[in-house]
Amino acid sequence: MSSLPRPALAVIGGSGFYDFFDNDATHIEVETPYGAPSAPIAIGEVEGRPVAFVPRHGKNHEFAPHTLPYQANMWALRSLGVRRIIAPCAVGSLRADWGPGTVAVPDQLVDRTSGRPQTYFDGGGVHVSFADPYCDELRSAVIKSEDSGAAALPVKPNGTMVVVQGPRFSTRAESRWFAGQGWDLVNMTGHPEAVLARELEMCYAAVALVTDLDAGLEEGDGVHATDVFAEFKKNLAPFKELVRRSISAVTGTDTCDRCRVHAGVSLPFELP
Repeated sequence: MSSLPRPALAVIGGSGFYDFFDNDATHIEVETPYGAPSAPIAIGEVEGRPVAFVPRHGKNHEFAPHTLPYQANMWALRSLGVRRIIAPCAVGSLRADWGPGTVAVPDQLVDRTSGRPQTYFDGGGVHVSFADPYCDELRSAVIKSEDSGAAALPVKPNGTMVVVQGPRFSTRAESRWFAGQGWDLVNMTGHPEAVLARELEMCYAAVALVTDLDAGLEEGDGVHATDVFAEFKKNLAPFKELVRRSISAVTGTDTCDRCRVHAGVSLPFELP
């Protein structure tokens, strides 16, 4: 690693987003106190800047949403120098006007998961601010990628994403309930990923590609995994280009002031 540039920015690829670099990348095996990450961390270049990449579910989708090594993934990225993370993911839409192929940059998150390790701080009285779970600076960079005229997919500049346990999809009643709360998107991996990034003082923004209308919004047999993967694959090339353009729009390489949450707090261990 000593001969490699330290990547300040990382991309975590979701379902169907298993690689990122067109040119050669260096793959780093990283061990953490929480085990190995989903896959070796790839380090390559995007627009002349070093970027780290990890496929959230593994190179061959080995990990289900509730079994992902979230703690290891985030710890590994931080230990390599990452301070800013763009996190593409697949989502269902809870709004009829946000159909498949829409990209949303959520500004709020609702956690409906259970049993997932969701903190590095099991003691020591550490409580992080999480009122605004996503970094505004990174969100702005993603939104600007559409303003540049380069985005082939429509981008919605906000939204609330509810994260469910999975791996099953929602019932119609659950879907209607989520929509009735005013939530816009449903996903299975956004939590605890976002809060772990905050605990490690890394800026984090989700970039959500809509693959389906959730079960409560349409008639028929409901959501099927094969259809979700097919829709994601169809839009993968322009989605990757949007992420690349977003990286180009990111200014700065360190954690923003808002995502620094441990000022004046005595931590039980040193951050990597």
